[in-house]
Amino acid sequence: MLVNGAYGPEERALVLERQRTLKMAQSAHAYVRGNTLKFYEWLEGLTRGTLPEGPPVWICGDCHLGNLGPLADADGRVDIQIRDLDQTVIGNPTHDLVRLGLSLASAARGSDLPGVVTARMLEQMLLGYAAGLGQNETNREPSEPDAVRSVRRRALGRHWKHLARERLKGVEPAIPLGRKFWKLDTEEREALDGVFQEDAVRHLVLALNGRSDEAEIRLIDAAYWMKGCSSLGFLRYAALVGITEPGNKRRLALVDLKEAVAPAAPTAPGVAMPSEPAERVVAGARALSPNLGERMLPVRLLGKSAVMRELAPQDLKLDVDQFGREEAVRAAHYLAHVVGKAHGRQMDAETRAAWRTEITRGNDVDEGAPSWLWSSVVELAGRHEVGYLQHCRRYAGQEAA
Repeated sequence: MLVNGAYGPEERALVLERQRTLKMAQSAHAYVRGNTLKFYEWLEGLTRGTLPEGPPVWICGDCHLGNLGPLADADGRVDIQIRDLDQTVIGNPTHDLVRLGLSLASAARGSDLPGVVTARMLEQMLLGYAAGLGQNETNREPSEPDAVRSVRRRALGRHWKHLARERLKGVEPAIPLGRKFWKLDTEEREALDGVFQEDAVRHLVLALNGRSDEAEIRLIDAAYWMKGCSSLGFLRYAALVGITEPGNKRRLALVDLKEAVAPAAPTAPGVAMPSEPAERVVAGARALSPNLGERMLPVRLLGKSAVMRELAPQDLKLDVDQFGREEAVRAAHYLAHVVGKAHGRQMDAETRAAWRTEITRGNDVDEGAPSWLWSSVVELAGRHEVGYLQHCRRYAGQEAA
């Protein structure tokens, strides 16, 4: 029920679950993106040694196509990096490779591409990843596929006014309540007010884009944010922050606060990670995606662990509806190169070389992608296709009822 214009906890949970079900029913590719748990259920059932055991490093844990894209650093420079680290752990880097391979294969099927293209994509994915492992300033970046180039150009052309036009409304800045943004109850608003009075939060907001250390910040407006898929059902807030600098110069910032929960991704044996979920997410982000990590902060909100980050206009999702044949293969190479760089920067030269040799064994012109990668993606694709159809049947039944 609505309480003072805001959803009560039970009503909110029902609406969020319905929205999650609907989003996952939109396509098989959407189902793959939104069902991390099915991936790790499959992983749990594998005999140890089925997949290569890589050096323990921070991994994304949910490395699908939509979790890569342009990200701005604190000074506004843009790079293609991993953009969602909810599942990040110190684990086996192979898990990111298989998850990315499944996502690319799913996107290829959604684009009606033949199976031979998927085989080429997985082969080039391994080659791109191996090249990314050894990437340094003296090596050339691979050429960007059209799908990446277009979204990067769009990101580079975006400024605060574009973000404001998408998210805000009215003469006085406010978050527009409606389908995506919901009114807060009194407890939520008071909790957010308290968070923005913390010194660490103030320092984070003022650290970006050359803002003055002497500026003051205040929370202007906030709303519950229905966003994402796997995060639906957890706390998620958008906060509009006013910044007053010396000389009475005024700016605005839009901040995302997201509940951090225990990961489904398995942790490598014997490694130490932060026990607080938000601290784990921020540590993983700083290792894998420096542009994003430097804009993030772990906080406590309503007794729960949460991650705060200021949204940048340049942060965009790489969301591909249709791939052409050559474009799909180039995208697989390029995106795996991004993941290889993220993993490789955490390894020394000797470890990188050994890991590159291990994963590319069997990856040649005659055999294509190694059997461990091909068989994993094929089995996962079959399981997700069955799961997707069953999901759609349940959803259709609920709609009829």
